[in-house]
Amino acid sequence: KGKLERYHKTCRGAFLAELDERHITSLEDLNARLWAWVEQVYHRSEHAGLGGLTPLARYQRDLARIRVLGPKAAQLDALFHHRIQRHVRKDGTVSYQGQRFEVPYELSGKTVQLVVDPHAQRVVGVEDDQGRSLGEATPLDAIGNLHRTRHRAGATVEGLAPHGGPNLVEIALRRHHGDNTQE
Repeated sequence: KGKLERYHKTCRGAFLAELDERHITSLEDLNARLWAWVEQVYHRSEHAGLGGLTPLARYQRDLARIRVLGPKAAQLDALFHHRIQRHVRKDGTVSYQGQRFEVPYELSGKTVQLVVDPHAQRVVGVEDDQGRSLGEATPLDAIGNLHRTRHRAGATVEGLAPHGGPNLVEIALRRHHGDNTQE
């Protein structure tokens, strides 16, 4: 806390005191001046808290210890996702902060981990207790969910939906490709 307070004191005394607001036309213009001051003045001046070193020199001293994240860089955001335990309702939905989300119907009746990106305030997906992905969680389409034919994963007869009726997706596929023999 003290280091941050010291930075703000320096910023007020050295940057804001020297700032000529007549030259500032936008927030981007102010930010450009701040970053120029940080890079050219603040990082290059000696600091008593760093034993007389400049922040730039102190950073450069540790360059050999800095490692590249490599493939882990793409997964960095996922490390900060929150996991919240939820019970999947019979209709294949879960709730989070007053909103309902559809998850794979096969999870009905099970307890899952809802994966939430806290910064974007959005639900990302569903995982099991070991962190394995179980699928997506999408905002509830109340009308679509109401009329959806539900079935648990299992064996199906080709061309028939698991409930025994016609599988409209398979019929549409055959019609699209000109195979009308099995209708």
